[in-house]
Amino acid sequence: MRITFVSNYINHHQIPIAEELYRLTQGEYRFIQTSPMEEDRIKQGWAEDFSQLPYLLLYEENPQECKRRISESEIVIFGGVEDESYIADRIDAGKIVIRYSERLYREGQWKAVSPRGLIKKYHDHTRHHKRPVYLLCSGGYVADDFEIVKAYRGKRFRWGYFTQFEKLNDEDFLEYKQGNTVRILWAGRFLALKHSMDVLEALLRLKRKGIRFEMQFVGGGECENQMRDFISSHGLENDVKITGFLKPAQVREEMKKAHIYLFTSDYREGWGAVVNEAMNSGCAVVVSHAVGAAPFLIKHGENGLIYKSGNVEALAECIERLCEDAGLRQLLGKNAYKTIEQEWNPKEAAVRLFRLCENLMQGEVSFEKSGPLSEAEVIRQSKMYEYLTGKK
Repeated sequence: MRITFVSNYINHHQIPIAEELYRLTQGEYRFIQTSPMEEDRIKQGWAEDFSQLPYLLLYEENPQECKRRISESEIVIFGGVEDESYIADRIDAGKIVIRYSERLYREGQWKAVSPRGLIKKYHDHTRHHKRPVYLLCSGGYVADDFEIVKAYRGKRFRWGYFTQFEKLNDEDFLEYKQGNTVRILWAGRFLALKHSMDVLEALLRLKRKGIRFEMQFVGGGECENQMRDFISSHGLENDVKITGFLKPAQVREEMKKAHIYLFTSDYREGWGAVVNEAMNSGCAVVVSHAVGAAPFLIKHGENGLIYKSGNVEALAECIERLCEDAGLRQLLGKNAYKTIEQEWNPKEAAVRLFRLCENLMQGEVSFEKSGPLSEAEVIRQSKMYEYLTGKK
């Protein structure tokens, strides 16, 4: 079976599942890259030499070969590209297309009232309801967004990002998580949507209560000066460090040493692959309910804690609870690891995706019972926090 994946550019988050699909298809998998990597991502350390990957095709270097693969493959998976022309002929010919998408309305579902936007959504999505076009929902809010435009009903699957899985045993947990002082980690770009300032305000509350911690921010960006000013003006220099951007492998090493990982983005965060990595590293994760990964990866109180996005007091309470309870930290960290080990890893995701492709070729739409490629439920954005936590 020939499976072709069309996206903007390949990166370290997509390599693991690509390798598995290349193996499962016995070399018949291809990844078509349509554009170069963004400069901002290169500065974060994402740039690598992928030229030797046997399944990578660059559209700008070999457009005819790429067009042929898109036309002749049994399955084409398409996403991360705004230009619909890559798959227009294939859809019109009634061939199978599996789209993957993050949110349509991450800036706000009120944008759905735009007549021009609705016309485009109808053209790109809704009008294909009788064709073999399916949707991988990369985030817990995607199904709700697509329900607004009445697209892919009965054909929406849970999906996401599948970072490299690293095997840990009990001895690894003991080695990495040693130390009397609780180590807390946050990694990413210092952007307004990621709310790094919320973390500092929460930590200030803890420090005033006499709670000890070591906080490390990995990254940089537009909010960095504001963060440094806050740290200095509130006497947090001995408790909080900003280390700048690190290579992805270095970030993973810091995660292994951390007891708690914080992910504080709002609705504009489509998924948040660092959550996968932190869970794989055995961290007790505290995650904003608004990020796309939260509804699919986190079971509140079982493998992590969810707080209401923007609520600094609730964030502080979650951090304090974990700082004061080593047993809870360990329980959540081990359960987080198991979530990745058992379901949300690239090998399991690739096997399930290959199975789905086989079924779709037979005209069957089948959902897994849980995890990747189970049915993506429509949960209203306004009801999601209550749905995830039982709180209002």
